[in-house]
Amino acid sequence: MAGILLLLVLVCAASANPAAEDGLAASPGAREPEPESGRMGLEKSGLQLEESSTEQHQESYSTFAAEFFETRYWGDEGYAFPSPPPVDPFAKIRVDDCGKTKGCFRYGKPGCDADTCDYFLSYRRIGADVEFELSADTDGWVAVGFSSDKLMGGDDVMACVHDDNGRVRIQHFYNVGQWAKEIKRNPARDEEGIFENNRVTCRFKRPVYVPRDETIIDLHLSWYYLFAWGPAIQGSITRHDIDSPPVSEDVVSIYKYEDLFMPSAAYQTFSSPFCLLLIVALTFYILMGTP
Repeated sequence: MAGILLLLVLVCAASANPAAEDGLAASPGAREPEPESGRMGLEKSGLQLEESSTEQHQESYSTFAAEFFETRYWGDEGYAFPSPPPVDPFAKIRVDDCGKTKGCFRYGKPGCDADTCDYFLSYRRIGADVEFELSADTDGWVAVGFSSDKLMGGDDVMACVHDDNGRVRIQHFYNVGQWAKEIKRNPARDEEGIFENNRVTCRFKRPVYVPRDETIIDLHLSWYYLFAWGPAIQGSITRHDIDSPPVSEDVVSIYKYEDLFMPSAAYQTFSSPFCLLLIVALTFYILMGTP
């Protein structure tokens, strides 16, 4: 009798929970299986989303490629090459600040500026540094030397050298007699340079105070400035253009801004008092005629 009652209880439980026929008990809050059509719809929708994102990616790439190759140039063979990335232009040297916010030295034709002088140099203090700007009518190098006298030898030299790759590099030299020896320890920083219109132009900074060294001077002291420029061979400097490069008349202090000019040799000839007197005498003789 007890066995019959147990069998009836099991049959009633089975009829109350149809899911038990598959051996699965439905737990509260369990998610019902999705119908096959629902799964196919989701898979199809997912495929459409993937295709849509792919199309958007392709469109954005096409837009990027079109904009990129709009800046191309065509080679001799007809192949497209992207144009080089833009480069920050070299800031033009201002001469209207000379004698006011920076000191300047000009050598050449009277009234010349940084683009027309045979040689141009400027200096100004910026914090713990001194910024130098150099420019010369040459395709090789332009330099400034710091000397305790007006003679070449035992001088700290900073040079801007135009190499065969078209770059302008800032190098440090030390004059041993009439020979400039390159020094690996280079105090220059924030270097920039350009070769344009057959001129070498550069800008750099070096600290006012440096650890004691025979080849590097302290700029807070006053020095004679030696100005030189000349040709270069494979990025190496050679002898300067003129036999007697100009030298500052007096020692130069970075704490005093002056605008100094020295006429080049051609203009020195016609500006000397003797030549002016000779020209006046010849003119008078021609106008008055011989007796």
